[in-house]
Amino acid sequence: MRWIATIAIALVSGFAGAALWSFSGLGESQTRNYLLAHPEVLPEAMQVLQRREMMAAIEPLRQEIETPFPGAVMGNPEGSITLVEFSDYACGYCRQSVADVAALIENNPDLRVVIREYPILTAQSAEAARMALAAAQQGVFEQFHLAMFDQGQVTPETIEAAANEAGVNLELARAAIESGQFEGQLQNNVYLAQSIGFSGTPSWVIGERTFNGAVGRRAIEQAIAEARDS
Repeated sequence: MRWIATIAIALVSGFAGAALWSFSGLGESQTRNYLLAHPEVLPEAMQVLQRREMMAAIEPLRQEIETPFPGAVMGNPEGSITLVEFSDYACGYCRQSVADVAALIENNPDLRVVIREYPILTAQSAEAARMALAAAQQGVFEQFHLAMFDQGQVTPETIEAAANEAGVNLELARAAIESGQFEGQLQNNVYLAQSIGFSGTPSWVIGERTFNGAVGRRAIEQAIAEARDS
């Protein structure tokens, strides 16, 4: 109970995440009375706690999370702000977010967008993810990424069509895929997503914020500003 009261008072005082006073002498009845009088602080307190727990999971893995598969990056590859998206080509919400990411890149020249292939919806989305990594290897990742989402459906035919549109050398790409060289990357992306607690796509990491789903441009823009100021 005391830790809830500490977070609650801190939030009310405008110091979320750090108590302003010591509550070692706060009795159980006082704690109960405060929380009954101010129940609105509990959801806020839980949000602070959940955010702390999420950051505790991310920080030991941050460098790995923010380091892209070579070439699987959009925006400014040398940008000082990194947005990580866990994405699946069969995900309608990922497709919905493409325009938001493009606008964020246009409006933030210091933004680096790392795409982590997280194909969890269909077997075909895993095939598309492998082709995306082959495209990254050939220096045409963004072209394939956008073309694949433009296709809508994920099928062998649309994967090939997107690859052709992006300028992928299919012979080299298929040889790379068949060699199995991308499997470790895909497995590691699953590990990272599960370590953070992501179970769906799109999922996002930026600075000290994480998001699940197509949260929209405004929420991510705010997180970019926070990361830039931190």
